[in-house]
Amino acid sequence: MKQIFVNADKCTACKSCEIACAVQHSKGKTLFSAIMEEPAPLKRIFVETDGETKMPVICRHCEDAPCLNACISGCLYRDEKGFVRRKKERCIGCYTCIMVCPFGVITMDKTKHIAVKCDRCHKLEIPACVNACPTGSLMLKELDDFLKEKQKQAVESAAVKAAAL
Repeated sequence: MKQIFVNADKCTACKSCEIACAVQHSKGKTLFSAIMEEPAPLKRIFVETDGETKMPVICRHCEDAPCLNACISGCLYRDEKGFVRRKKERCIGCYTCIMVCPFGVITMDKTKHIAVKCDRCHKLEIPACVNACPTGSLMLKELDDFLKEKQKQAVESAAVKAAAL
């Protein structure tokens, strides 16, 4: 199963991922129509920065998902692909999932009084946030491929440092 990985070194905090996410979850599915919608569509990814480090934060669809375990209405469930999804008609707005999410990425729709979380753009082959990232900070990869790439980068970095000595 492919997962979304983040390379914080490449993130410029342009927020293209946030915009693409909101547009994907809008009624009209275009930037122009999304801007005009009432209520405004909600993003499910959050670009955070401490001044130096910039990092998109997104639902990790945890294996032992605290939100799924805490959901008292049965609104949250794991789909056939392994992603934690939401049945909006079952959400009672208790927001227990928000309180237990270790990443702080479940928010509330204040007009509908329901929890809102990443659905991994399940109708798209590539999630909108990944597709919109201009720097490649967000990547959709298999875990093994991601690990091999990280190992290769570590070896290359060590080789450059050794050559500089």
